[in-house]
Amino acid sequence: MDYIKYIKSELLILVPVLYLIGLGLKKSKLPDKWIPLTLGITGISLSAIWVFTTSPVITAQEVAAALFTALTQGILAAGASVYASQLHIQAHKDE
Repeated sequence: MDYIKYIKSELLILVPVLYLIGLGLKKSKLPDKWIPLTLGITGISLSAIWVFTTSPVITAQEVAAALFTALTQGILAAGASVYASQLHIQAHKDE
């Protein structure tokens, strides 16, 4: 799993968290096509909370770096979550 070297170790917890949120969304009335986008936005939001609470953000450069980190880490965590979900779904298909 190559994504592990790209996601900060502190944010790896987002992968199973987003996976569980995705399971809940799957059981809701939200159309399936919106689940990945919802997980992406949630991942970015949770990453932003972590980044902005653990990093000194004073200068414009630090703000830009924090936003970039939150965006990329949230997208990577959501992508890993959707990938894990698809692995589970495909492994249980009868073909």
